[in-house]
Order: sequence, then C-alpha cells, then structure tokens
Amino acid sequence: MPYDRNNEKIKTELCKILDRIGAVQFGAFRLTSGKMSPYYIDLRIVPSFPDAFQRICHLYMDFIRNEIGDKSFERVVGIPIAGIPFAALVAYNTKKPFLYIRKGVPLHGRQKRIEGVLAPGDRVLLIDDLITTGLSLEKAEKAIKSEGGIVTEAVVLIDRQEGGREKLQKHGIKLHALLSIDEMVNTLHELGTIDEQQVKTILHQVKKR
Repeated sequence: MPYDRNNEKIKTELCKILDRIGAVQFGAFRLTSGKMSPYYIDLRIVPSFPDAFQRICHLYMDFIRNEIGDKSFERVVGIPIAGIPFAALVAYNTKKPFLYIRKGVPLHGRQKRIEGVLAPGDRVLLIDDLITTGLSLEKAEKAIKSEGGIVTEAVVLIDRQEGGREKLQKHGIKLHALLSIDEMVNTLHELGTIDEQQVKTILHQVKKR
C-alpha cells in the first residue's frame, strides 16, 4: 500500500511497527540537541528488524515520490547517524547518488565533512529519522551549502514538533514528515499501547518547546 498522508491505515501501520519493535520508550533521555526528554523514539533499532526496515523504507520512497517527486533533487544525503541507513536505501531504490554527512571533519584522508560526490548546483534531499529542534539538519544544510549544493527539502519519519520545522523554514527548507508526534500519540493511545499518563507526558514535552 503506497503512502498517503491522509490514510489513517498507513499511520496506524507505522505506529504498530514502532510499538512491535519497542521503539517508543519512557524515562529520562538526553537528545542529540542536548535537550532532556521524558520519552525517546529509538529509530536506530529499525534496521535490526528486516521486515520493519524494508516496510518503512518503502513508505519513505512512496512518500517522497508523492510529496516531492523524483525530479526535484539529484542527490540524497543521510544525516548521521540514524538517518544514514534510511537514506542509503532510498537513494538505491530511487537510483539517486547517495552521500552522507560526518559529525565532524576527520583528521585523516581528504578531511571532508561530506562523503560522496557533490557538484555546485546539485539539488539535495536531506533524510533523517526524526526531527526535534532541527539542529542536525541545519548543520547538514550549512555543510552542503558550503560546497555549492542546494537544499530546499528534508524528509523525516517523525516530527517531534519541538521547533525543528520552524527552524528549517527560516533557512528556506520545507520539512516533510510521514508522522507527527501528536498523530503517533493519538494512534498509540487508540491501540491501547500507551496510557493516558504517557499521552500527557509526550504532549507536555511538545508544549514545552
């Protein structure tokens, strides 16, 4: 079944996958942005579940084709670390060159922040697992821009709705998310996999941003 942003069956399927593999956890977590969060969505474990990984990557591809279109970009860039496996498979299946961003400039080899072939004027699609504050995607956009690349679109599986979308908009980047955190929370609650208190915990984090 192809991705349709208005298709509740797809959103429910995504939530069931995340619940089945134990991706949604509660506790005290420090995020990549440095923020503390009472919940965590661990999408780094998805590739350890081949069926889930394959299905989610197919949904990424269908979503990109429907929302953005294959002809709107020449390169696919994965954001470290969790976005890299998703981006690699999307690039492979859409027959687009794949690149990835390093967390820092290495002191060996060519000492490049971007691994892969990028020419000035190339239109780049950023892919990450999720977005919170948008800091990782913002840094990636700056690295790509410094080498002449153009970024106007970014795709994530989940938008945690903590200011990332708005930050990217300021840089002229449109964010596309397969699932927003409020959609995920409502669906998981309807499925009976999280309780009322856990719903409040997540939504309170969204309001704190």
